[in-house]
Amino acid sequence: MLGMNMNTIVSVVCCPPGAVAAVALVVVACALRLRGFRFNTRVTAASGRMEGVDEEKYSLSQINIDYAPARRRVRRAFLQIQQNLDHCLFKMVKSGVKADERYEINSRGLEIFSKSWLPEFGPLRAIIFYCHGYGDTCTFFFEGVAKKLAASGYGVFAMDYPGSGLSEGLHCYIPSFDRLVDDVIEHYSKIRAMSEYKDLPCFLFGQSLGGAVALKIHLKQPRVWDGAVLVAPMCKLADDVTPPWLLVQILLVIARIFPKEKLVPQKDLAELAFKDIKKRKLAAYNVIAYKDRPRLRTAVELLKTTQEIETRMHEVSLPLLILHGAADVVTDPSVSKALYEKSKGADKQLKIYENACHAILEGESDESIFQVIDDIVSWLDAH
Repeated sequence: MLGMNMNTIVSVVCCPPGAVAAVALVVVACALRLRGFRFNTRVTAASGRMEGVDEEKYSLSQINIDYAPARRRVRRAFLQIQQNLDHCLFKMVKSGVKADERYEINSRGLEIFSKSWLPEFGPLRAIIFYCHGYGDTCTFFFEGVAKKLAASGYGVFAMDYPGSGLSEGLHCYIPSFDRLVDDVIEHYSKIRAMSEYKDLPCFLFGQSLGGAVALKIHLKQPRVWDGAVLVAPMCKLADDVTPPWLLVQILLVIARIFPKEKLVPQKDLAELAFKDIKKRKLAAYNVIAYKDRPRLRTAVELLKTTQEIETRMHEVSLPLLILHGAADVVTDPSVSKALYEKSKGADKQLKIYENACHAILEGESDESIFQVIDDIVSWLDAH
């Protein structure tokens, strides 16, 4: 869900005098880190403590989940609670869909978690491959969206990136965005090659940072995919938050020294992304989502990726459905408009939802969420 683009990560460091102050803060923090100091890097969430959770489970939700075994332990403890949350996505489809979870070792020796949702009856119309947002997992809010798509006749496949969700790797550490994209391509290529799926249309579905992943997949495989659904995609920095060249160079140097440190300033994403206050509180139950400050190398990789995609929008040629909230302050809707205008394909559609924030699939009214999902299904049906 909470994909985050560099607008949020670098908004504090990009506009003078905040730029100088924030970079100075990171430099001082790094100097202290060299002297052995440790920092409390967790971002305080405005969504508050989880209701209906006993002290034991709440304490478990606060443990360090930098590595996959801890994330898997926490998810097991909260699974039943998550499935019974009072959110329309968890109530949408109760039958007619078969789900499967599994772990596989990829070519880099990492254990990757994946999940699929398939209709129990009837032939498949197409296959959808999901790319999740920053620090997120495919096992929380997206479950409801996937079940609705499966109930509409589509096979849905999703994975947690290395270092995200239930997959192996340091939590939300992206040493190379290109390598992450290659990991996703590797996993989804195996599924596409299966005899039962190889003749079906295949669509990418990218949400926020996952939009950047989906676009990078397409740019690496320009003739492979039949289309893409992009929800509030991270694909360009807004001009008013583009960091000055000098500050970028400073951060690049610091990131080489402390690539894994959680030192980049960040606001609470749930508060920014969810308009519906009740649904915003439920974001806290996504207990394996990354809630700490962004790691330095991750921030640099996201910045580099947005810069690359910005310069390559004209190369995007596959059929596109782009959906964005007009009031989104996490990823700029003007960026989606730029992608729509610059992409060279003729088959493209842009939907801007008035007054909607970033989490248009999770954080708006039930009626608005259903409308977005219906728009996605209608577009897929037409392709």
